Amino acid sequence: MTPITRRRFIEKAGMGTAIAGLVAAKPVGLGADPLGIPIGSQTYPERQMIADGKFVELLKNMNAAGIRQIELCSPGYAQFKSLADGKQTRKLIEDAGLKCPSAHFSFNEFRQGLPAAIEWAQAIGMTQIGTAGLGGSMVNGVTSQSQIQYSAGEYNRIGNLVKRAGLQLFLHNEGFENSKLDDGRLTYPVLLSELDPELVKMQFQMSSMRTIGDPIMYFTNYPGRFISAHVHGVNFDAPMPPARGMVLPAKPAPGAAEAGPGRAGGRGPGVPGLAIGEDSVDWPRVFAAAKIGGLKNFFIEQEQQNGWDAMVKGAAYLKTLS
Repeated sequence: MTPITRRRFIEKAGMGTAIAGLVAAKPVGLGADPLGIPIGSQTYPERQMIADGKFVELLKNMNAAGIRQIELCSPGYAQFKSLADGKQTRKLIEDAGLKCPSAHFSFNEFRQGLPAAIEWAQAIGMTQIGTAGLGGSMVNGVTSQSQIQYSAGEYNRIGNLVKRAGLQLFLHNEGFENSKLDDGRLTYPVLLSELDPELVKMQFQMSSMRTIGDPIMYFTNYPGRFISAHVHGVNFDAPMPPARGMVLPAKPAPGAAEAGPGRAGGRGPGVPGLAIGEDSVDWPRVFAAAKIGGLKNFFIEQEQQNGWDAMVKGAAYLKTLS
């Protein structure tokens, strides 16, 4: 596949901003669940409950909070090793009134134990499996074209095997994917040009909009490439690195212009929990564009102080979108 040029990416970014304006100008009809998809939650923020043998209690609590789908991490994660019996885990999930279509694995699990990973996912009834990041080589957040091509090629080969097993491989963006090349280009759009769109779909990390740009631009300029997303409160005013020249989907203040470049967001265990709906993001616009992007599911992931409370508030807010 031909890598995207810097000029072409700038042109696509401009197109995305224009489309985002059109999306904002139209009434958004999302129903009780955004995109008609049951509200989901990642279980990693509550991993200690799973490690403590309270998985069933966690599932019941999530159901009570309005969650209907969960995303797991594989038994390769220490806190999730008690879930190694896929059939038993599926029964516990379904007995709690939930479904589990997706899970995260370490990249090394895919490299060294892909058949076992696929077998576990199939036993639970998943349709998608992926990893938080490719773990490609970079120095101070900078990588190279050759490293991107190598990592993407390896992941395409894994995606081919996953597809043969009847599952869809996805790539999240937690680290390497949010880097840049030594010529200043963002890694993420270059990865999109190198990854086979049929073999590898993307799972967008909403907090990364402050480093790789507007998710509305990505969803509209790369239709069908985004199968999933992690959603959480994003504060553009938090003291984080600024976005690179993109207009982010901020909620406009009454009588004020929409927020532009130079805003930032925060996420992480040391950051106070900020719920979806209490943050800076114009979520109706994001979800409207996500339909173009191809989202099949999304998962709240509030890995922060008071993360559980933020998750509950976010789920309640998402139900109000209409």
